[in-house]
Amino acid sequence: MANPAKPTVNTVPKKIIRQFIEERVKNRQQFYVHPSYNSEQKMLQALSKGLFDEAAQALDAINRQERATLARSHVRSLKNSLICTCTLFTRAIINGGVHPENAYNLSDIFIRQIEETGEVEALKTLEYEMLHSFFWTLRKEKKPAYNSIVNKTISYIHEEMFAELTLEQLAAKVNVHPYYLSGLFKQEVGLSISEYITRNRIEDSTYFLIHSDLRILDISVLLGFCNQSYYTRQFKKHMSMTPLQYRNRYSEQEEHHTF
Repeated sequence: MANPAKPTVNTVPKKIIRQFIEERVKNRQQFYVHPSYNSEQKMLQALSKGLFDEAAQALDAINRQERATLARSHVRSLKNSLICTCTLFTRAIINGGVHPENAYNLSDIFIRQIEETGEVEALKTLEYEMLHSFFWTLRKEKKPAYNSIVNKTISYIHEEMFAELTLEQLAAKVNVHPYYLSGLFKQEVGLSISEYITRNRIEDSTYFLIHSDLRILDISVLLGFCNQSYYTRQFKKHMSMTPLQYRNRYSEQEEHHTF
């Protein structure tokens, strides 16, 4: 079977050309202008650099403008707009250093969530949840240029955040003596391996505090802390607030961003 001919300018259906012209005329008549390309780029550049507050402010500015009409139904139009935003967020964190497969997996999850959400206000809130999740993923994957042995150790720690990790186990994974790995890690990172694992798990726990209804006790058990009291002490040490305060603070931010 012959391959279908690729479309050229001369083969673009007249129906599409007519609709394009009609859309331009309608937008001019209604004084509608799409959100600034510069504002969009400002948001994406901030996200790719891991600057969450700047990205959120740029998204606020974009959302103060009228959205394009992308379907007859208002809900369907909003869903289409959010899917476009999700695609842009995906490209931004890939540019920021996230492995493409991880970025695409996150994108798939959010597109399914967009499709499953049927209310306008919930969709608008979801857009900011999306921004936070893409930022969180970028922050987790963007690692400093340490020694290759240390980078491999860090990668393994991130991959096995739910497992019990020992110095001996990590040293075996990177084929060095535990004593050597311990000294090298502290020299490069400025933290002991156990301190790094604790900090990593505290940071991981913020995702569950924000994006799940799990009890704080369940989160502490999930991430390998011996009890909720110890988890709360460590969380406060690293985040300057308790897990409950962190969860409540983010909930207030979500209410602020809900239109």
